[in-house]
Amino acid sequence: MDTRERLVKAAAELLIEGGKEAVSTRAVASAAGVQAPTLYRLFGDKDGLLDAVAAYGFADYLATKHAMGASDNPVDDLRRGWELHIGFGLARPAFYLLMYGEPRKREARLEADAMLREIISRIAAVGRLTVPVEQAAQFVHAAGTGVVLSLIATPEPERDLELITFSREQVIRAITTDASPDEPTDIPSRAIALKAALEEDPPLMLSPAERALLAEWLDRVAK
Repeated sequence: MDTRERLVKAAAELLIEGGKEAVSTRAVASAAGVQAPTLYRLFGDKDGLLDAVAAYGFADYLATKHAMGASDNPVDDLRRGWELHIGFGLARPAFYLLMYGEPRKREARLEADAMLREIISRIAAVGRLTVPVEQAAQFVHAAGTGVVLSLIATPEPERDLELITFSREQVIRAITTDASPDEPTDIPSRAIALKAALEEDPPLMLSPAERALLAEWLDRVAK
C-alpha cells in the first residue's frame, strides 16, 4: 500500500467511526503515519482528500452499477438501479452522507448521476417517459436520496423498509407510461423520445442553431 492509499484508507476509517467531522487533516496524517505536508502534496486540500475518500467508498457501488448492464426493459433497469442505490446508502451511510448529504458534487457522484440519466434516456427512447429526461432524472434522484437519508436518520429497529418499494413505484408511475415499445404513445411522450434520440445521435444536416430550435419545439410539445 503506497502513501496515497494509506491516507485514503485512514480517512475512510475515521469517516466510518466519527463522520465527516472526524476527518481532519491532522488526524488523517497521524493515522496514516505521515506528515501533514505529504497529505497536502497528494490531495491539495481537505476537499481533495474527501473526493478521494468518496471515490474509494463508492468504487464497489459504481462497479456494481456498471456490471448491472442493460436489459430490454429500461423501466425494470431503473428499478434495479433504485434498489442498488438504496442498498448502498443503508449499508455504508457514512460514505453516502459524504456523497449526497452536502451541496458539493464529488466526482464519483457525477458518475453515478450520469448512469441514472443514461437509464432515463433509454426509457425516453422507447417512448415510455412522460416528462423531459433531465426533469425525470432529478425527480428520481431527489426521491431516492430522500428515502435513504430518511431511513439513515431513523433508528434501525424503527425503519419501515416498505417505504423503499412504495416510493420507487410512485416515482416510476409519475414519470413513465405503461405502454410497451410496440404500442402507440401520446404526443408528449413521442416528443420526449424524439428529443432523447436527437441528443444521442444528432442529425448531421442540422446546424447547432437548428438543433437548439428543434429541441425548444419538442420541449413545448412535451409539456
